[in-house]
Amino acid sequence: SDDGNHSDSKQNNEYDNWFKPKMDKKKLKELSKRRSLPGIISIVLYFASLILTGYLAYYTWGTYWTILWFWIYGTIFAFSGSFEHECRHRTFFKQRWLNDVFQYILSYMTFRETVVMRWTHALHHSYTLSTKDPHDFEIQVDRPSKLFQFYMSLIPFGQLFWIHKSLFVQTLKCSLGFIPKAIIQTVPNKNIWLLKLNSRIQILFYISVFLLSIFYLSPLPVLYILLPYYYGNTLLFLTGYTQHAGLAFDVKDHRVNTRTVILNPILSWLYCKMDYHMEHHMFPMVPWYNLPKIHECIKDQLPKPNKGLISAYKDIVPVIIKQAFNPSYIPDRKIPNL
Repeated sequence: SDDGNHSDSKQNNEYDNWFKPKMDKKKLKELSKRRSLPGIISIVLYFASLILTGYLAYYTWGTYWTILWFWIYGTIFAFSGSFEHECRHRTFFKQRWLNDVFQYILSYMTFRETVVMRWTHALHHSYTLSTKDPHDFEIQVDRPSKLFQFYMSLIPFGQLFWIHKSLFVQTLKCSLGFIPKAIIQTVPNKNIWLLKLNSRIQILFYISVFLLSIFYLSPLPVLYILLPYYYGNTLLFLTGYTQHAGLAFDVKDHRVNTRTVILNPILSWLYCKMDYHMEHHMFPMVPWYNLPKIHECIKDQLPKPNKGLISAYKDIVPVIIKQAFNPSYIPDRKIPNL
């Protein structure tokens, strides 16, 4: 992105409506078709990689090698959030029930409650980076940018400094019947009972894992199930922040508030192709495996994507530093003249 400083009035005049790229309707219908085979292959490979790295961490237990293997295991484990996200959209498999089953399983790995995530995420797509009512509750909207929190979140266990704001504590509060205001404003009242039930089952599961560790006097259950999301978060957060970090708030144009980054094949697979994030926001019902094809169809209408994480963070870091001292600062985006 090129640097610039747009006033709010200029943004509102230019981006009053969500940008809709020109796309052949027949092609879009074809790319929107859901298939289960890609999801089945991907989920099998994902859990196989977890089992393999988990076994190697256990096999090397008591040596320094176990640190490496637990870090790799935790890194893969943390990306369960990407798979859960795609199941949440019900585009990971063709069958709705299969998406729902795996969303529940993967939600336990990421401390997410399924009812909350489904409704807040719908709001995130409808009002991306909105700081006005209705809010985009999934995005940190208070400014200036909290640089210390940003950098610490990329360090293993760094999230624990803000555990009181975590999804785990949110689920704990819901399990006790203390529903946060943001959730009350987002989740329909008729779904609150299910939200409470899910939260209570999840918290009981986490307590059971903790008690298992105490019973066997072993840290392994906690290391394998409760802590991986916290010690293996670095790569997930580095990829996740590229979606919207350092871009414009309160602008109705995904070309301006969302970023596409072309990642290497392995990381892109772990991330369920969410590196094609502009395309995902513009066509949220297109399955993950077809997002690269969507990109090829509309790339001439979009800003050029970053190639890799280093390229993305060359854009992101200078902007969030400037926003820390000047909350109104917004970078220019090179948008093609259509």
